[in-house]
Amino acid sequence: MQILAGPSAAAGGVAGYFGGGNDGAMISGIDKITFSADTKSTLSATLTSGRRYLAGMANSGVGGYFGGGNDGSAISGIDKITFPADTKSTLSATLTSAREQLAGMANSGVGGYFGGGLDPGFVSGIDKITFPADTKSTLSATLTSGRYGPAGMANSGVGGYFGGGNDGANISGIDKITFPADTKSTLSATLSTARRYLAGMANSGVGGYFGGGNDSGGNISGIDKITFSADTKSTLSATLSTARLFLAAMADSGTGGYFGGGSDSGGNVSGIDKITFSADTKSTLSATLTTARSGLAGFADSGVL
Repeated sequence: MQILAGPSAAAGGVAGYFGGGNDGAMISGIDKITFSADTKSTLSATLTSGRRYLAGMANSGVGGYFGGGNDGSAISGIDKITFPADTKSTLSATLTSAREQLAGMANSGVGGYFGGGLDPGFVSGIDKITFPADTKSTLSATLTSGRYGPAGMANSGVGGYFGGGNDGANISGIDKITFPADTKSTLSATLSTARRYLAGMANSGVGGYFGGGNDSGGNISGIDKITFSADTKSTLSATLSTARLFLAAMADSGTGGYFGGGSDSGGNVSGIDKITFSADTKSTLSATLTTARSGLAGFADSGVL
């Protein structure tokens, strides 16, 4: 998942990034969607190693971060893509423990958060990367329960949300980290069904979206929306092109959000669905990921604050 600048961002974002995953082999490549025309290119920079089940978040206008995952074993490292040159470096700071199936979100301009996962136990802790020094701390606040397979998104400047996952059973609850105190509360609103392996993205200042995943009935095509003014939940009439799990999401805040990849009943997915925020309508890009893949992560550069 990803995070973006709020309503004060420059008009029009720059690009979104989908990194890692598995297409039959672990992937180190990073695909870039340029927002002006929704075209796809592939970075020359790659992740330090091919990996799946990682998480993403971004300091919009500055850089995006891919943390954790599994490249044959769980990973504690965090790779950074610096905008606009799209160069890769690896932070000296690492996650508190090597983990996979975690989630990310960010308070752009301030700090990014990686929460939950498997290390191999269920993780409730939340690590924070403080921008711009890229130092790591661990919040005293934790998720309501240790879990794997949640999703994250944020209302930059206000609060970040971790939704769903599995703590031995699938979860419908949504935890909120309120900025800047980094305190945790749990919303009265919940996901439509308890689920894991979903993806999240946000139209900062307006609402956040949780799409796809897997519940007791199978894979999900539905998209739930949290309206930030009151943290209420609604479900879009628009759905993903196919029901899928292990997908990723990112957004051009103020314009539209993107759900890419995943795995559906036919196998891995290369397609990218777009939710246009003005009416929450769904379209599917003509551009696709370089290969069909699942277990990837996303973040976006929505422009400079």
